[in-house]
Amino acid sequence: MEIEIYADVVCPWCYIGKRRLEQALESYDGEVTVRYRPFQLDPSPVAQPRPLVEAMAAKFGGPDRVRQMFGQVTEVAAQVGLRLDFDRAVAANTFDAHRLVAWATERGRAAEMVDALYRAHFTDGVDVGSRDALAGLAAGVGLDATEARRFLDSDERVAELSDELTTARQIGVTSVPTFVLAGRYAVTGAQEPETLLAALAEVGRREAEAG
Repeated sequence: MEIEIYADVVCPWCYIGKRRLEQALESYDGEVTVRYRPFQLDPSPVAQPRPLVEAMAAKFGGPDRVRQMFGQVTEVAAQVGLRLDFDRAVAANTFDAHRLVAWATERGRAAEMVDALYRAHFTDGVDVGSRDALAGLAAGVGLDATEARRFLDSDERVAELSDELTTARQIGVTSVPTFVLAGRYAVTGAQEPETLLAALAEVGRREAEAG
């Protein structure tokens, strides 16, 4: 079964959802392949890096409200072994990060690249909109930093990624994470591992019955 994960690397619930899926798969005995699909929560350009708390405060009713939101998601993340440090996080446009995931996928490093991007943004305070930083993250998962930077500076996969982002919205993906199972069944949100495991079992049964 193919599992497509529509997500953005600056989405904390996507990070949590990925970890919960991994936990579900530990108890699932079927064969699966995971494919990472791009989605941008905010496609607006980010001219200069600035603290995420500051950037979000302008959208969500001030810093106190934002810190309350971040506190809640930080607690949930800790329950699945993830450490989020929003005080270090930097606001970023993720278009190039998604291009890098596609590039890493072609080299067999998709899951490692996605994890590195989440960790960089949420834990290490790295600007994942910076091509220098992205090239460094590629090196951290065993890929060539110079080759990665050359790719990012080119127009490779720009048109394809734009098309993929458009397609995601056309097929009805409006929030992330969204998990598409076997190309036909969607599960939205960072569901508990038990919920995801039940969905996998049900879809596996339906697919087997369909032949």
